[in-house]
Amino acid sequence: MDEPIPIEELISGAAQDAGGWLGSLTVAQVATSADGTIVRWNRAAQELLGYAPPQIVGRHISDLLHPGADRSLGRSLWETAAAGRGVMGTVTAWHQDGSPRELEIWACPVPSRRQGASAVLVFAADAHAARRIRGSSAVWDGLFARSPVGIAILDTQLRFLQVNPALEAMNGLPESAHVGRRLADLLPEVNAEEMEDAMRQVLATGEPVLDRRRTGRTPADPAHDRVWSCSYVRVEDPGDRPIGVIASLLDITEQQRDHTDAEAGRRRLALLSEASARIGASLELERTAQELADLAVPQLADAATVDVLDALSQGNEPGLGLAGGVALRRLGKAPLAGSAVLGILAPLGRTLTFPVAAPYTVALTARRPFLVARLDEQAIASAARHTSRPAQILSAGVHSFMMVPLVARDLVLGLATFYRARTATPFGPEDVTLAGELAARAAVSIDNARLYHREHETAVILQRSMLPQHITPPPGIEVAHRYLPASDVNEIGGDWYDVLQLPGGKAALLIGDVMGHGIAAAAVMGRLSASVRALARLDLAPEDLLHQLEAALDDLADPMIATFLYAVVDPHTGHCRITRAGHPPPVTVTPDGTVSILDLPPGTPLGVGGTVFTTTDLTLPPGSVLVLYTDGLVEARGRDIDDRLSELTRLLTEPQHSLDHLCDSLVTHLVPASADDDIALLVARLSG
Repeated sequence: MDEPIPIEELISGAAQDAGGWLGSLTVAQVATSADGTIVRWNRAAQELLGYAPPQIVGRHISDLLHPGADRSLGRSLWETAAAGRGVMGTVTAWHQDGSPRELEIWACPVPSRRQGASAVLVFAADAHAARRIRGSSAVWDGLFARSPVGIAILDTQLRFLQVNPALEAMNGLPESAHVGRRLADLLPEVNAEEMEDAMRQVLATGEPVLDRRRTGRTPADPAHDRVWSCSYVRVEDPGDRPIGVIASLLDITEQQRDHTDAEAGRRRLALLSEASARIGASLELERTAQELADLAVPQLADAATVDVLDALSQGNEPGLGLAGGVALRRLGKAPLAGSAVLGILAPLGRTLTFPVAAPYTVALTARRPFLVARLDEQAIASAARHTSRPAQILSAGVHSFMMVPLVARDLVLGLATFYRARTATPFGPEDVTLAGELAARAAVSIDNARLYHREHETAVILQRSMLPQHITPPPGIEVAHRYLPASDVNEIGGDWYDVLQLPGGKAALLIGDVMGHGIAAAAVMGRLSASVRALARLDLAPEDLLHQLEAALDDLADPMIATFLYAVVDPHTGHCRITRAGHPPPVTVTPDGTVSILDLPPGTPLGVGGTVFTTTDLTLPPGSVLVLYTDGLVEARGRDIDDRLSELTRLLTEPQHSLDHLCDSLVTHLVPASADDDIALLVARLSG
């Protein structure tokens, strides 16, 4: 059998395991007989006063009192204990090294078999250490009871041993409900497993864990989620063995909410900044609608659609009202893959018709956002009367929904719809505000696209209306012509051409380009075209006609400049008189295939003033082709003009089946898919 453990070691070990005072303070245990003779002296007594048991056992207890101190107090305490009463006090003892040692003692009688006599059991500790521990304990007790920080002491099994009033208030439970229970059992609606993992880490490593977030609900506030900052520190005995954990908790719900709001505000600003950069850069209706949908997912919603009034998508003006319902064309949708909601929503390009009472029509009529924060059977009841899609959307997991009208310049243009399914948080007022800002930016861009297309169409129609509708050249001349408007409304200019019959069977071939763009340039072009037709019938000399056109430009309120080329051709003789006013030179192709850029005096554009125009006479053989064009045909960004003219002459050397085929070949090879400038091309063959 194992040897029995001495009583003093058993008591000391129990004191250390208990922690607190007994675990932190060395306590000597001394026993005396009824006459004061020391009969037991433990190891802690030896550590305290330096005497080994053989040196002290058998001596009288009073021998330990220091000769320089009042020894009567020590005797009095012992005599009182020996008489059968427990006592405590402070005495000065004699250390083996001769120094005084102030001790706090606790003495109690131990009944003896002899009648009227008692042995005495004395506990002694260093008085300074005892006072320090009592002071620390008082501070701890005050901090524990009065601190606004929640504090808990847990054992190594993570069971509550003690909690302070602040934590009782946070958890909404009294201390008695905590003691002996674990956090996971006590508060199931917080992330208890995560917190207990952190405490186990502290017990295992000894390293504190700071600012671990506890979230959830407690009986103190069962209707709202709250956030606490938790820190955990290991408690150890003098032998550095873990005996528990001290947890401190601070409710940071308000600070976390402020931080979350600030972060959300920064995200909203970043999203709006991105919207300003991305939405509407192309002035294309479909692309602008898709940009809005792409921007909203996933930063605002899990799915989004953008629907524009059907009339607007067809290039027409929006209707005057929504009294008869509304027809919308779906032009934007996101994401384009990977969402269960996608298969339910109508595809891109589909026209959707909604009656007057439908939520879509109501939102457009009211011009206000329509929010269903919590989508359920009751919320979709009214819409479900018109279509089965709301029920399908609900079954797909959508739990929050909002529609925001697209309104610009007091004109309703369409509607953006946002859905949340994966995101747990429903749409709130801040989301409605953000969606409204995005929709407003998109609406302005959509309206700009509408105005752009309208102005572009107006300019093209105006310019085409002023071009000759039916060209009837005189006998002996075959002509073909092309006009291509610029892709950008701002680049539509005043290019035009014409073929006029002159007296004597001659013809006037003319081409011009009013510098400037848009409707204004097209209008001036129309004025010059009409002037040329009137002046040509007077059979004026070419240079005189150009001076008259320059005078017409001088009459304008706003100065304008135009390049112009005027050629009088006699198809019977091949004689030509050509005058340039800053216009690109014509090109000739003779029957033998020789291509020449005519070297004619360039002149200056009409409207510059003070110019003497020069007319050049030349004769072309029968079958020759004369090519007149505006600068849009040969000018291109990043390309040298000489290279472009060389490419033009190369194309003209190729065999052509007809003048129309020649025009198509030149346009196909020289004009990009999206022309930067409008182009006029006039080709004439002198058949003789």
